[in-house]
Amino acid sequence: MQQQNSLMKSTLVYCILFVVAAMSVMLYYAATKTVGVTDLAQDEVVHSANQEESVAVTPTEGDSINIDRSSQSTNYFCIPMPETVKAEEVVLENHYMNKELWVSIQSTKTQEYEEFYGLNSVYGDCESVLEGHFEASPERVCLRFALTGVYEYRSIFEDHTLYVEFVPPKEAYERVIVIDPAYGGEETGVAVDGILSKDITLNIAQAVKALFDESDVKVYYTRMDDSNPAAADRVELAAATKADMLIRIEVSGDENSKLYGTSAVYNSKFFIPGFGNVELADLLEREVVTAISGKAGGLIEAGPADEVISAATVPAAAIRVGYLTNSQEAILLQREDYIKRIAEGIYNAVEKAYEQ
Repeated sequence: MQQQNSLMKSTLVYCILFVVAAMSVMLYYAATKTVGVTDLAQDEVVHSANQEESVAVTPTEGDSINIDRSSQSTNYFCIPMPETVKAEEVVLENHYMNKELWVSIQSTKTQEYEEFYGLNSVYGDCESVLEGHFEASPERVCLRFALTGVYEYRSIFEDHTLYVEFVPPKEAYERVIVIDPAYGGEETGVAVDGILSKDITLNIAQAVKALFDESDVKVYYTRMDDSNPAAADRVELAAATKADMLIRIEVSGDENSKLYGTSAVYNSKFFIPGFGNVELADLLEREVVTAISGKAGGLIEAGPADEVISAATVPAAAIRVGYLTNSQEAILLQREDYIKRIAEGIYNAVEKAYEQ
């Protein structure tokens, strides 16, 4: 019995020692080895004067970052970091409309970083990187890299280095679309009694985003704030991401205040075999009209003013969700539940487009 107790005590001691050793190893690796980095690479970072806090506050422009293009022995773009930086302090921001990657680090030690990146270069797979700049704001520093195209990112933080892999959208996602909320900035669209079309299209895009965020469709948005990208930049986003389709959201207006209903615009001059512009426009109109129990205004061929739809080289259509000049539709277009129903119609149209 005494021998059995002694054996049990020895076993218990060995177990305790094993657990302590295992925990030590785990803590060591957690502190010094590979750690995932917080990614905001799935959405364009929003700039908004109305936000009290935003990770996308534009920093003050600083010095260039040295890029060592002499060695490409890795598939990763390698960004050395000061030893004081922790993985949880690093955020990747995908400014895809500007084709830029921002690496944001929470820190007030601007001078320390200026000295560090004066001595240390980024290196590795730099083929997708045009140039880099070190910038600073009161509570963070930012490494801002101009890229050759639109990418998604896979990243790890290991041994005081951030490793970034650039992934083309179509390699990261099977289904890719672009949503283009029309207008923005000084271009308000139709405006009636202080109600602006640019706000309505943005509200619809935000409702659309809430639906697609839960789906397997990757959506890029030409704007998610009050900016106004050029028509060429909106078209370029669809081309750069090799999107399956581009959907523009517009609001109608007319001197005849009795006009109402939902219509869709397509480019009849650019033919795409199979599922093309007219098929997308037809789906959008039918699904949105069904969702809002509204009136179909028909399909409209794109004119000179429809720059985005006319220039797109992927299936593209604009859904005109109603007339702001019609008093009844103006009321509806301000209602949250109505906005959600429009978004559901757009979402259903995309889902059915992928079934064809």
